[in-house]
Amino acid sequence: MTDTDGPVGAFGVYCHVPFCTHRCDYCAFATWTDREHLVEAYMASCQRQARDLATELPPVTSVFFGGGTPNLAPPRTIGAVLDELPLAPGAEITVECNPDLVTPTQMTAFRDMGVNRVSLGVQSMSQRVLDALGRRHDPAMVKAAAESAREAGIGLINMDLIFGAVSETLDDWEHTLCETVAMGPDHLSVYGLTVEPGTPLAADEHRHPDDDDMADKYLLADNTLARAGYENYEISNWALPGARCVHNQLYWRQGDYAGLGCAAHSHREGRRFWSVHTPERFVEAIESGSSPEAGSERLDVAQRRTESLQLAVRTAEGVPASEVPNDVMHLMAPAAAGRLRLTTQGRLLANEVAIRLGASGTED
Repeated sequence: MTDTDGPVGAFGVYCHVPFCTHRCDYCAFATWTDREHLVEAYMASCQRQARDLATELPPVTSVFFGGGTPNLAPPRTIGAVLDELPLAPGAEITVECNPDLVTPTQMTAFRDMGVNRVSLGVQSMSQRVLDALGRRHDPAMVKAAAESAREAGIGLINMDLIFGAVSETLDDWEHTLCETVAMGPDHLSVYGLTVEPGTPLAADEHRHPDDDDMADKYLLADNTLARAGYENYEISNWALPGARCVHNQLYWRQGDYAGLGCAAHSHREGRRFWSVHTPERFVEAIESGSSPEAGSERLDVAQRRTESLQLAVRTAEGVPASEVPNDVMHLMAPAAAGRLRLTTQGRLLANEVAIRLGASGTED
C-alpha cells in the first residue's frame, strides 16, 4: 500500500442526521432545531438513497451515523437504512448520541440492529462548563447513558470531549478527564474548542479560547490518558488496544466512502462530491428521483500526494522520513521503519508542520 492508497478492502458509509433539539454555541455543522417534523420523511429518503446506491457499493466495512443528533431519530429508521446496505461481516456500525436522549430501550434497539459502537457527546463533566458551552445535559446523564450502552451490550463506547472554554479552569479539565476515564470508555476524541464563523461563540470575543491554556490542557489530556492505558493514534484521538475507530481511519487514509443525507460528502476513486445542504432539498431530490449531488471536485496526483502527507502526519503511523523538511525535523520522532511521527510538542504545532509538508510537496 502506498501513502496515497486507502486501506485495502475498506469502504465506509456516512449518514448525516441533521436534527437537534438545541444548537450549541460553538456548532457550525449543518444542523437544524426546527425541522423535527421532517425526521420521518428525511430518514425514509436516506433509506431510499442507500437502496439506490447498494448495488454499486463494495462490502461496507464501517457505517457512521453523525449529526446533528442521530439518536433523535427513531431507532427503527436507522435500522431501515442499515438494512439496505451490503454490510461486510464484522462491520463497525457507530451512532453518535446525545447523553440526555439515551434510554436503555434505545440502546437495546440499536444493539439488536447491529450497532456495535456508540459515540457519546460528553464534552465536559463540569456542569458550569457544560452551561458555558450551551449543552443541555448534565454529568449524571453521561454516566447513565454509558451504563445503558454497556448493559445493552454495545461493544465499544466512544466519548467526545471539548477543552478550552474560557470558564474552564485546569482543575475543571482534570476533573473531566478523571471522571471520564473512570467510566471506562474504549475510545476518546478530545478536541480543542474551535471558533467557527457565524456561531454565537464567534460573536463574543471574550469567550474565545486562549492558545496557551489550550496547549496546557492538551498536554494534561495526553499525560492523563497515557497513564490510563490509552494510545494516541491521531492528534485528537485516543483508544484502548484494539478499539481504534475504523471509520475515522478511513478518512485519514484517503479511503473511499459514500455519504447519505443532506450536506454529506462522498469520496470515490479520487473524486469528491457532496449533497444539497438542507434536509428539505434533500428529501425533494430523493422523492422526485433526482440526484441530490450539489457539487464535486477531483484532485490531481500532486494534490492527493500533499493531502495524503498532511493527513498522515496527524496519525501515529506518521509520514516517510524523506518527506519531512529539515526545518520541522525537531518536531518529529521515529515511527515504523523509515517513517516519522509528531512528538507531543509537534502535535501542538501540527498545522504548521502540515503546511511545511505541503510546501515541500510543491517544490518537487
